[in-house]
Amino acid sequence: MKIYKAQNVFNAAIDRIRYLFEEFPEVIVGLSGGKDSTVTFNLALMVAREKNRLPLKVMFLDQEAEWEGTIDTVREVMYKKEVEPLWFQIPMTMTNNASSFNRYNYCWNPEDEKDWIHPRDPIAQTENRYKTNRFHDLFGAILKVDFAGKKVCYLAGVRTEETPKRLMALTGKCTYKHISYAKELSKKEEHYTFYPIYDWSHSDVWKAIGENNWNYNRIYDEMYKKGVPIQDMRISNLHHETAVQVLILVQEIEPKTWEKVSKRIDGANTIKHLKLGAISCPRDLPPMFESWKDYGTYLIGAMVQEEKNRQRLLKVIERWKAYMINEATERSFFRTIISTILTSDWDLTKITNFVVRQEFQTVKNLVNGTITADNYETNKKNNRLVQI
Repeated sequence: MKIYKAQNVFNAAIDRIRYLFEEFPEVIVGLSGGKDSTVTFNLALMVAREKNRLPLKVMFLDQEAEWEGTIDTVREVMYKKEVEPLWFQIPMTMTNNASSFNRYNYCWNPEDEKDWIHPRDPIAQTENRYKTNRFHDLFGAILKVDFAGKKVCYLAGVRTEETPKRLMALTGKCTYKHISYAKELSKKEEHYTFYPIYDWSHSDVWKAIGENNWNYNRIYDEMYKKGVPIQDMRISNLHHETAVQVLILVQEIEPKTWEKVSKRIDGANTIKHLKLGAISCPRDLPPMFESWKDYGTYLIGAMVQEEKNRQRLLKVIERWKAYMINEATERSFFRTIISTILTSDWDLTKITNFVVRQEFQTVKNLVNGTITADNYETNKKNNRLVQI
């Protein structure tokens, strides 16, 4: 349930960032080139000017398989006089969701320099000194090495509107003093990530960008022209599970980028021949299957290449089968399994997001006896439960 206050989200975010500047001697803004990090950067820059804390440190962990529009957006920020650039173009291992066969892409691998999707920038840091090559681990590792002994606030543009998992994680408990919209990176080092626009909607984001005339990634304009749904307009590396849908459009929008991507990213050429939206679960059950469960089970055997991934999905089904109490729940669960397979989401992000949804949690509580069947039916009747 949302609780609305008299203060709007723009002013609330500014106040949150002001407080964090007062609490932390080191403030770093994470930049991805997407709309949310663009807003977070500009809000932080406003506060940094106000508090005489310039230049503002800005970090970009470059994943190589980026839109040229993203690199242009990042470069425009990193070369500002008010910014201290922390641009990392270092060897790292990325999950490749464009392929069912090759699990990883090794970006900025020196042996592949001639095929890099875009060149290194003169101001970028290129040496991986952080004892890990996994993307998600690098944020905390960089702070641990480069900001050892310093109390650090890392600002990230993450919003809870996008996934139930984020909503639960960022509103469930206090992480730093009274603040819930945060993640602890290292309690000992006092390194924290904060999400000051966690309660913004996508319309809040675009309203702020438009009213303040902030520069933004023009790839969004191209996606809009191509009819990409708002929820699928993701700016990330081009083989990430949240962005792989728009890989289909790269050849049309950025032909030169596509030439590099098609050589560098295994599976990209296959996806190129699909229609927009084809990598998601179909709306209608294919006629040769009796149920979504039959369809999902078939795909596990037919499409999942690695035995360990097949076993992971089978274990997921076994774990949650007791909660398939009605057709709606089973349909939604196995549609999520199907989407997981079609996008090669072997981190199981889609499944994790599904099982923390309020609707599924209510079913879980019913099965576990936390609520009664009468309460469950009453909630459905009064429309307090969204259909799964």
